[in-house]
Amino acid sequence: MNSTTHQHTPPIAISDEERKAMSAAQRHHYLVIFLRIALAVVMLVAWETAVEIGWIDAFFFSRPSAIYEQLRIWIVEGTAQGPLWSELLVTMEETVLGFLIGSVLGIICGIALGRNKLASDVFSIYIKIANAIPRVVLGSIFIIMFGLGMGSKIALAVVMVFFVVFGNAFQGVREADKNLIANAYILGASKRQVTFSVVFPSALSWILASLHVSFGFALVGAVVGEFLGARHGIGLLIATAQGTFNAAGVFAAMIVLAVVALAAEYLLTAAENRLLKWRPAQFVEKGM
Repeated sequence: MNSTTHQHTPPIAISDEERKAMSAAQRHHYLVIFLRIALAVVMLVAWETAVEIGWIDAFFFSRPSAIYEQLRIWIVEGTAQGPLWSELLVTMEETVLGFLIGSVLGIICGIALGRNKLASDVFSIYIKIANAIPRVVLGSIFIIMFGLGMGSKIALAVVMVFFVVFGNAFQGVREADKNLIANAYILGASKRQVTFSVVFPSALSWILASLHVSFGFALVGAVVGEFLGARHGIGLLIATAQGTFNAAGVFAAMIVLAVVALAAEYLLTAAENRLLKWRPAQFVEKGM
């Protein structure tokens, strides 16, 4: 049996210019984090101080200390509807299901209509009409159709997501390199092969960009649906707090939703960076 020798690839040397760019990017990253935290602290201190000296009415606008206390009560003692985590889980289930269903439908329809001019010309007017209908009206219709359960909230989240993803997928397909498509056909590729091997990868950056926005829309759809009528969920907490003039409860629920949205944005960004590894690294330019 012949023995094989393993050759080790020498490490890629980094030039001084690249090292300086990476160092500048790292300093910029830490500076942004510091300024974000400092801005939040200044705003919270100013808010609390304005309430303390009477510039802001705490009954209408609450105060950071009251919001913190409300969050502590919800976490430790639970809400009027049940434990905070179970209420959040209901909202997250509605959001994620609506996001996934709306995204898949938006991608499929966007690519299909983008690749078929006749179909896009026929359906475009109906898509514009459906997109022009106010979402709150649809939420009321879905509650009548599906009741107060999760179905009405998922349906509203799907509608909120669909048009965002569809628009980007459709535009991404239309922006695909026509010369690259023509060359693929010349080399004998079928329409299906061109769609999945050329058009879809070209539209992927457009689609991923829409997913960042559409998850927020899915969360809004679920919360608005719960606000209109539900048995559980963060939207119901907001509606209950509003009904009792509990401004701290409204702000506390908003903070919970903001944390969820930020976590989802982090996960989507990580997934995007993994799927689009071919993009060159972005460095901070001098003077920025």
